[in-house]
Amino acid sequence: MTEEVEKPSPGEDRQVPVWPDGWLAVDALDIEAQGVARRPDGKVVFIDGALPTEVVSVEIRRRKNNWEQGQLTEIHRESSQRVQGRCPHFGLHEGACGGCKMQHLHPAAQVAIKQRVLEDNLWHLGKVKPETVLRPIEGPPWGYRWRARFSVRHVRKKGAVLVGFHERKSRYVADIRECHVVPKHVSDLLLPLRALIGSMDAIETVPQIELACGDEVTALVLRHLEPLSEGDIAKLRAFALEHAGVQWWLQPKGPDTVKLLDEGGPQLAYALPEFGVRMPFKPTDFTQVNPHINRVLVARALRLLDAARGERVIDWFCGLGNFTLPIATRAGEVLGIEGSEALVRRAQENLALNPVQGKVGFAARNLFEMTPQQLVGDGVAQRWLVDPPREGAFALAKALADLHQDPALRGNWQPPSRIVYVSCNPATLARDAGLLVHQAGYRCMAAGVVNMFPHTAHVESIAVFEQ
Repeated sequence: MTEEVEKPSPGEDRQVPVWPDGWLAVDALDIEAQGVARRPDGKVVFIDGALPTEVVSVEIRRRKNNWEQGQLTEIHRESSQRVQGRCPHFGLHEGACGGCKMQHLHPAAQVAIKQRVLEDNLWHLGKVKPETVLRPIEGPPWGYRWRARFSVRHVRKKGAVLVGFHERKSRYVADIRECHVVPKHVSDLLLPLRALIGSMDAIETVPQIELACGDEVTALVLRHLEPLSEGDIAKLRAFALEHAGVQWWLQPKGPDTVKLLDEGGPQLAYALPEFGVRMPFKPTDFTQVNPHINRVLVARALRLLDAARGERVIDWFCGLGNFTLPIATRAGEVLGIEGSEALVRRAQENLALNPVQGKVGFAARNLFEMTPQQLVGDGVAQRWLVDPPREGAFALAKALADLHQDPALRGNWQPPSRIVYVSCNPATLARDAGLLVHQAGYRCMAAGVVNMFPHTAHVESIAVFEQ
């Protein structure tokens, strides 16, 4: 690193420093964890690897009329929040693993950046400013990732099988030998998995291994493009015997074809101890990546929902019942609504395994084509819990706005007095928040981030709306 060009003496007026030509002062971090700087003419430069407050040199890789994108080459003034990445495979170098983007930034600073991203999105996209900023939900920064999808490639030039995430901005699989964001026992499986696949007849036809950890089981889903030989099946069974707790699932085609290799043993499931709920799931089901954060998130969502025993709640995008079943331990009645009949059946099975005091029902709806009439048909609920995928809940928010603006259409139906919205995409949350606040008669009472994915640029959040 080099020193700053000039530093003011004590007592001197502080002025905006003038840096040598080509040096850039970074003043922000974008949603892709790139530093954001501006040239003297105002042109924006996105810099991979740079952090706010740093002064850097950059090698430009892409040029457009209004912006450029490049890679950090030298730091002239370093951020106080820069840290050494814990994983040896993290970095800007060729072949670096692309599973993490922010290991070079202190975890507390990562959370602050994500909070700023959430607030900026709410304001710039939705023209919404929360009345209260919620304290961030945080958890262990390492070993948290209980769900992952590892790519598998037989690289003839290297004479090796690679199992891991893709390289940064590349379709190639990174040559990783350890991973610090998955549990240690999973990291310890990476090299044995490489050896296993390298010994199989199916070495060329296994593109992926999906990981799903439960409280007692580590499920590995082997995606295979051709039927497996008896010899390969025997090797999978031997691997599971050698590595305690490993359970193999086979996936010949899409996610619906996944099947447990051998019945018996512990069931893949996670617990929500605060609510006495246990949730069995298949390894290809959607469940939260971070079980530590999920437990805290469910508890906070229910506190913010504040449903009384006599009230009715609708849990939109209910999935397997991650929020529905805990809500049923607090509210008088809860209806979980999901987009497919298959998921509804799975949620009903989980309900049967978890007797709860409240009245619980499930229904299937196309949640991306909701109408005001359908909302009225689902009845009055004093509270809503909304947990959509990345696309958000636009149709739901729009239908609610339409009912607010047309009393004749609404009739005797009453909107929920409170909505708790859990989001995995700050942009779609901001869009939907704009509808709720400016067209549906709600206030954004509070919003905050949920650091579900430390060291990545993924922003999970929660917001509260009240009439």
